[in-house]
Amino acid sequence: LSEKRPFVATPEGTALAYGSLVFMALLPIFFGALRSVNCGKSKNSSDMPETITGRDAARFPIIASCTLFGLYLFFKIFSQEYINLLLSMYFFVLGILALSHTMSPFMNRIFPANIPIKQYQLLFTQGSGETKEEIVNYEFDTKDMICLVISTVVGVWYILKKHWIANNLFGLAFALNGVELLHLNNVSTGCILLGGLFVYDVFWVFGTNVMVTVAKSFEAPIKLVFPQDLFEKGLGANQFAMLGLGDIVIPGIFIALLLRFDVSLKKNTRTYFYTSFLAYIFGLGMTIWVMHTFKHAQPALLYLVPACIGFPVVVALLKGELTEMFSYESSEEVLPHTPRLTHYPTVSGSPASLANSMQSSSSPRRRRNNPPM
Repeated sequence: LSEKRPFVATPEGTALAYGSLVFMALLPIFFGALRSVNCGKSKNSSDMPETITGRDAARFPIIASCTLFGLYLFFKIFSQEYINLLLSMYFFVLGILALSHTMSPFMNRIFPANIPIKQYQLLFTQGSGETKEEIVNYEFDTKDMICLVISTVVGVWYILKKHWIANNLFGLAFALNGVELLHLNNVSTGCILLGGLFVYDVFWVFGTNVMVTVAKSFEAPIKLVFPQDLFEKGLGANQFAMLGLGDIVIPGIFIALLLRFDVSLKKNTRTYFYTSFLAYIFGLGMTIWVMHTFKHAQPALLYLVPACIGFPVVVALLKGELTEMFSYESSEEVLPHTPRLTHYPTVSGSPASLANSMQSSSSPRRRRNNPPM
């Protein structure tokens, strides 16, 4: 008899895994923030972002905690296999819609000009005459249909194989959609949200085993993963480092807010966006360093929140623009008719899912005249 030795990652494998996670985390933040500036200009009502107010931000950690603990109890009481089967089908549909929406601007750039483009509209109404009310109104075209087919192929791959690459494609799509379509109405609301989730993250990681248990049990694309044994096993590797989508989207919507603030200043600079972006890299690097040093799961928001709030505030103090920063209203200056957030994404701890918000926002869209980069 021989005892199976626990896997020990090589320094090269560890560096590749965590470096890849950092790179993947930066993609939806950067491009989601850029797209958030223009997403309110779409003529399609389904492309309009949802605004998070101060009241929403204050309640969010409480609702997230209830959801997290509820999932923990479900995994303790019911069969993990059946729960994950239901969740897989749920995220299969949402992932297809989210990935299709993510691909739309890129498909618009590469679509051959000699292929005819047909327009489609999916419209559901309730009532008649003056009382008629639109329930669903989605406008899309041939390019959207192609995006949907490609996304469905990825979805089938994910359902059948649960491959980590398919997981990451869906995870990146969810994160980008979240950063683009969830808007903080002002910096104060952002500070309330990040501060509340700072306490939430620290409590559930250090105070209990709830978050770690749910993160390891929850088989859904709500986290980015990268194998540490890629050099040894290739694409079939199975020893993963992971980063929850909540650690991307929550700081990401704050960074996107600061980009819109930069635009509102009309100075043709992106000082606060780049400052907060670099702050995110610094905070995530600190998280990885501490986790690697102490060999213990870390609440990433413990390091990301002080960095993402502190760095821009210091810059604003030095430039004498602190008052302008905290008086800026995103919903008034950039998006005058933005609806208020009326439902919450389901957050399962440090891995956070934006599934519920995707129900109203991750679907084939009409082409924008000037798609963001």
